[in-house]
Amino acid sequence: MKLYSPTTISDIKARHDFKLSKSLGQNFITDRNVIEKIVEGAQIGPEDMVIEIGPGIGVLTAEAAESAAKVVAVEIDKKLIPILGETLREYDNVQIINQDILKTDLNEIIRERRKAQDFTGEVKIIGNLPYYITTPIVMDILEKGVEAESITIMMQKEVADRISSPPGGRIYGAISVAVQYYCQVEKIINVSKEVFIPRPKVDSTVLRLLLRKEKPVELRDEKTFFACIKHGFGQRRKTLLNSLTGVNGLDKDGVKEALTDAGIDWMRRAETLNINEFADIANQVAKKTLAQE
Repeated sequence: MKLYSPTTISDIKARHDFKLSKSLGQNFITDRNVIEKIVEGAQIGPEDMVIEIGPGIGVLTAEAAESAAKVVAVEIDKKLIPILGETLREYDNVQIINQDILKTDLNEIIRERRKAQDFTGEVKIIGNLPYYITTPIVMDILEKGVEAESITIMMQKEVADRISSPPGGRIYGAISVAVQYYCQVEKIINVSKEVFIPRPKVDSTVLRLLLRKEKPVELRDEKTFFACIKHGFGQRRKTLLNSLTGVNGLDKDGVKEALTDAGIDWMRRAETLNINEFADIANQVAKKTLAQE
């Protein structure tokens, strides 16, 4: 069954009386090349387990099941569960879980499936993410320390550009620094809005986020690092001296001292800082905070 075929999609919708949910950001892929590129980009091996976020009608799921030892697909829409039972019935290595990905303990699933010897390799996360919730899902996975090797996901091109942006540009921001702290970022493919049903208003990009085994910077305190990022980009048009005032309770003089000790011109703005410079600032802020306690 060609699940990516518009005719097949229409037939499935009609037989199951299924209506696409705009609130859940449901858009189904109709281009086999894109599906193959996602699976190839994820570098799925025969010993690996795949966790798919939002399988829809199973287009990407079926392709992943051909390559992986085990596929666990997490779908929030209960109306899609019987459809997935039909479209994926020939794959005995697929498990469907009807849950909200943000409320799902992925590490527990990984431990259970590894204990059951469903796979012996790595965990690869894949998905075609709803545009409105891409950033919360990505950051939730990273902050919870899900024991995966990589995350290969399709998202709105604008979001992908921000995530992969180097310092200095208008689109470089807090999400750029945060994701690049946790991951190496690789662009797999740009995807036209023309290959979806229904057609979204914008194009997409597939990124592969390879989770770092070692972080790229040494930090005194990770919370302070992210606080500095949040403050810096929260008022990105302001100088660092002004945007960072208040971080960890430091007043303007304290921030000026921290910036000076880090060797950073306090007239600069957050968008000009690379991850190492953010780390230098955060370490000095943490040092000053500890000294005041």
